[in-house]
Amino acid sequence: MLYVLGTAIIALGILISVSLHEAGHMLTAKRFGMKVTRYFVGFGPTVWSFRRGETEYGLKAIPLGGFCKIVGMTPQDDDVDPADEPRAMWRFPVWKRTIVMASGSITHFALALIAAWFAAMFVGLPNPDLPTTEAEIRQEPAVIAVTDCVYAQQPTRAGCQPGDPASPARAANLRDGDRITAVNGTPVATWGEMTQTVRNTPPGKAKIDYVRDGTPGRVDVELAAVQRAPVGDPNGPKSTVSALGVELTIQKPATVTYGPVDAIGATARYTGDMAVGTYHAMKRIPEKVPALWAAITGAERDVDTPISVVGASRLGGEALENGVWQILVFLFISLNFFVGVFNLLPLLPLDGGHIAIAWFERARSWVFARLGKPDPGRVDYFKLMPLTYAVILIGGVFTLLTVTADVVNPITLFSR
Repeated sequence: MLYVLGTAIIALGILISVSLHEAGHMLTAKRFGMKVTRYFVGFGPTVWSFRRGETEYGLKAIPLGGFCKIVGMTPQDDDVDPADEPRAMWRFPVWKRTIVMASGSITHFALALIAAWFAAMFVGLPNPDLPTTEAEIRQEPAVIAVTDCVYAQQPTRAGCQPGDPASPARAANLRDGDRITAVNGTPVATWGEMTQTVRNTPPGKAKIDYVRDGTPGRVDVELAAVQRAPVGDPNGPKSTVSALGVELTIQKPATVTYGPVDAIGATARYTGDMAVGTYHAMKRIPEKVPALWAAITGAERDVDTPISVVGASRLGGEALENGVWQILVFLFISLNFFVGVFNLLPLLPLDGGHIAIAWFERARSWVFARLGKPDPGRVDYFKLMPLTYAVILIGGVFTLLTVTADVVNPITLFSR
């Protein structure tokens, strides 16, 4: 039941976000005097509608988005009543058209920022002091989590495999939360110092000093021999080194909550991190298509592959089912931010494509005026239709891939 509820919450959140996106277009267009004839939530057959003034509002049967109809978005629109020609959108100054077209993405950004601000106060945002680079991780105190085994060949894979040596740390009764202070008498303070000292110690018997709950102790261990690449060079030549069978435990909280004022700065930092992450994620989309296809055809699903609305909804259901409702908040934030950025890409039929054309027209008119040539006029959208159809086709295929992958081989947050 909780799974269904979480799925429905994310799906409803996305529908509301898209509806508000279209409301942003409608309200700014009306404010500037453009004529908006229809505003609907959903697509397909009309379920219910009413008219107020010159605009029809309503609900359609397929709840997969929404739309608003602004008269005369392009000079090529052929359904403009002659009486409405002065109010056709394309006749308005470029800055007004830019605001109208960008207002959808601005709405998504506003939703993400407001949700992030509330999350900063009541849920907590990711701790900015957590180490993110290998150099920062190596400077963390050597507080350990004991593993079940020592990975003989691939230290980054999950799960012990046949042939992996048992963890020397577990055999020596070291425990999670112990802080290693010395290896064979060599003092160590950081995770980097500990791992390097263990590596440099010959496999076999060694003495490990530690502190547990403020009390120092010492154990004898039998360090395992494993194959490892050099530190900082995972693709370098492997050699035999020693391993203790422990992982680093970060001693800082994963999330931090703030007061209302401090939450503003925290929200700004979090948004900046999202912007960087979104940029890198969008750059990686083309290279992730083969991974999506592989997931559909039976390969293990790469957790770094894009997801669709279906995938996001399933993650929401899984999170609520496992009692981690906070994930729903961050899904809502990240989805709104991503959609806001994506919608501003300078490609038709996205809003960013209309904005790019409007400013191209303005720049071209300025250049021709400086050259003493007549204004070349508006861009002919009909000539751009092949490119528009290509974008729609590519987007449709990509959406079909992600939806299919999310149905047959979804990303999961928790083992079932």
